[in-house]
Amino acid sequence: MPPSPHSRVAELHNLAAHAHEAAAAAHEKGDHLSAHELSRQAHEYSAKAYQLSIEIKAHAEAAEHSG
Repeated sequence: MPPSPHSRVAELHNLAAHAHEAAAAAHEKGDHLSAHELSRQAHEYSAKAYQLSIEIKAHAEAAEHSG
């Protein structure tokens, strides 16, 4: 069975958190290019999680109003 949309949102949040932690570690080591790329990746994961959350909410509201 495929993962639920809520599980996917949680996974994206976890990926974003991991990328933030890796970015911080790279920054502390002076690897600012890697830190920047990891921060960009974290932002991308967060944005995807947010968008999916909006879609889940819209779907739930549509189901609520149709039933």
